[in-house]
Amino acid sequence: MLRDLHKEEQLCRQKVLVVGGVAGGASCAARARRLSEEAEIIVFDRGPHVSFANCGLPYYIGDVITKEQDLLIATPELFKNSFNIEVRVLSEVQAIDCTQSEIVVKNLKTGQVYREQYDSLVLATGSQPVRPQLPGVDLTGIFTLRTIPDSQLIKEWIAESRVKEAVVVGGGFIGLEMTENLTRRGVSVTIVEMLPHVIPTFDPEMAVQIHDKLLANGVNLCLGAPVIAFSHSSDNTKIEVMTESGKQLTCDMVILTMGVRSEATLAREAGLEIGELGGIRVNDQMQTSNERIWAVGDVIEVRDFVTGEWTLAPLAGPANRQGRIAADAIFGRSRRFRGVQTTAVCQIFDMTVASTGISEGTLKRCAERGNRIPYEKVYLYPQNHADYYPQATTIAIKLIFSTEDGRILGAQAIGGEGVEKRIDVIAMAIQMGASVYDLEEAELCYAPQVGSAKDAVNLAGMVAANILQEDAPTVHWDNISQTESIILDVRQPEEFATGHAERAINIPLDSLRQSIEDLDREREISVCCEQGKWSYYACRVLRLNGFNCHNISGGFKNYRALKQLEQQ
Repeated sequence: MLRDLHKEEQLCRQKVLVVGGVAGGASCAARARRLSEEAEIIVFDRGPHVSFANCGLPYYIGDVITKEQDLLIATPELFKNSFNIEVRVLSEVQAIDCTQSEIVVKNLKTGQVYREQYDSLVLATGSQPVRPQLPGVDLTGIFTLRTIPDSQLIKEWIAESRVKEAVVVGGGFIGLEMTENLTRRGVSVTIVEMLPHVIPTFDPEMAVQIHDKLLANGVNLCLGAPVIAFSHSSDNTKIEVMTESGKQLTCDMVILTMGVRSEATLAREAGLEIGELGGIRVNDQMQTSNERIWAVGDVIEVRDFVTGEWTLAPLAGPANRQGRIAADAIFGRSRRFRGVQTTAVCQIFDMTVASTGISEGTLKRCAERGNRIPYEKVYLYPQNHADYYPQATTIAIKLIFSTEDGRILGAQAIGGEGVEKRIDVIAMAIQMGASVYDLEEAELCYAPQVGSAKDAVNLAGMVAANILQEDAPTVHWDNISQTESIILDVRQPEEFATGHAERAINIPLDSLRQSIEDLDREREISVCCEQGKWSYYACRVLRLNGFNCHNISGGFKNYRALKQLEQQ
């Protein structure tokens, strides 16, 4: 007991150095102080700010956030006065001497280089925006966005160059947020994305709705078009962006939002283990291969909560949690990090898109690597609140689940109000290892202006459970083309006339029972409506009358989306 007390006393008096602030590093330092009043804690950051809202930078550029000061979450003075933590900004850590437990620091204001000893070291060096080695990538007018100074340079360029046209290279969340904010400033934007759809974490058929929203707001899309070079126009006043297909785009500025790369150089040179994805490898207490060094945030590789594979997750939420867990571990506590499920949300004009867990595309890539997870998917289009209450809007949901036990694997949702609420519920369900049956039974808030008695989350669980219980086996459009099934469209004739699938026949649901003997009992029937709801009812009628039938998940709405993708 005496030895335990002595060890606890030693831990409380140790010297903790944190390299990098923002989310992970700042959270770790603040948590460390709450665990020990005796510890000496110093934070180093090579930039001018220790903790700032980098997720708010696009909105600062768009003048939604008008004051730079509002982006500063915590200043060196706040850390000192409130937490007794010393913060040294404009201080670049150049090396780690693991044998001496020291770091080498350069004061960027004075040029002084000195060494600082540590008992525990935390690396929160973050990530750097990807800037590919392409011809002309360093031309004036081509920017990346990571820091407040970056955003200031972009704002100055827009004003001084009177920017009218911009190209955003990369259609991820940051690219879309930049697109919205540039559009808000009156700039015409073209998004260039190497994939055939924006938001790589979404599946293509879901992203079609996002494409429609962008186009409706005047954004130009150049999809499936890797950039190969940049150059100045002949009169040297514009930037030319060349794509692999030979397309040439002319603009006044370029924003590169092609993802980020872990800033792991310091760790690599110190001999710490680096993973295949380029991030620092840590255990579930955020400890690196060196027992005195921890790492958190964008710089690390972590386990995907759903697949168990190593992944990168440059998100503020996980970084904050990792910082707290690292501090706990440094001071002898046993908390452990569960892994990430990459829950994320983005506002695109008046549309909200959110996701959690893994996409179907990720599952297919896992299977190619030998990590096969049997799954099924459902699409549904419920209202965000009771449809009898004014201004109800549709939420498009894709739910992915295990066919072995119904465990929820991932979800994507698109719509207006209430999208992020549904994804948050499903995110917690994934974290708790819940199944679609749990979604069926989830008891959620209901009032007509905020939800329905059968909430969208409940409905997603019910639709998935119907499949697992074989009450309404599902089929998808990409499978139907390979079968000789009858495609039965149960919409009204006027709806059918506006568009329908090839080979489809039309028998409206309200006359199905009267026409049931006209159907061939020897053939499989794939049933379709607009969204999948009425076709489910039709499936139940047919199955109870002895027919072999499947419900086409997502209905004709998904058919249109897939056709749009083919035409891009």
